[in-house]
Amino acid sequence: MELVSNPIQAMQDTFTKPNRVFATIAKTHNWSWLPFLLVSFVSTLPIYYYFNFIDFDWYRNMVIETSAGDLSPAELDMMRQAMQQTQILWVSVIGVVFSSIISNAVLAVYLNYATKSDEECVQGFTDWYGFTWWVSMPTVVISLITMAIVLLASDNQLSPAALGPTSLAFILGIEMDSAWFSLTQAIRLESIWVMYLIAVGLSQWTQLPNNRTYLIACAPFVLIWGIWAAILLVS
Repeated sequence: MELVSNPIQAMQDTFTKPNRVFATIAKTHNWSWLPFLLVSFVSTLPIYYYFNFIDFDWYRNMVIETSAGDLSPAELDMMRQAMQQTQILWVSVIGVVFSSIISNAVLAVYLNYATKSDEECVQGFTDWYGFTWWVSMPTVVISLITMAIVLLASDNQLSPAALGPTSLAFILGIEMDSAWFSLTQAIRLESIWVMYLIAVGLSQWTQLPNNRTYLIACAPFVLIWGIWAAILLVS
């Protein structure tokens, strides 16, 4: 198989020729910094533009109404004063980067453990952690689509669900006051793409059979969503 000659080309080929990308990065070092930086930067853009575009008073009131519960009027006022546009913007921007760093670390631990049965697999945690940023590349495409939605929006009372245009929350019109909002916002169409890339990468990095690679790729997503849904159903 022809290998990729440079990391820029590898990022492009992740979308069209992922097999040769993962075959290449199995033999290279320090390429994963580029998808990490690209994914981290591009994923913050829709959030930055969103909080600079929306009617923040409307947003603040909506968040308070959906999450305040039985707080007293005085507590509501304190909550309202504490929610400042600049603060929320940067907390959200930093939060999306750190959540990606942490979730990818967890995924790397899982992949490192799940591939132990393959005696020929020599990759360790740091290798798998770099791997997770390559399988996160669909985030770049979705973030650009999201940014376009925000930039083209004519109403500055734009639902936060618009930040996940491929999520079930956005597709089904589920609002923030629904108990199912967080779960449906987490279930996104690009997750199928990510699962596919994980399976492709596993097929290049291990000698595991195809059915096993797809099982490993899909299991964490299905398990987390299933447990989350079960908790909502019984609560």
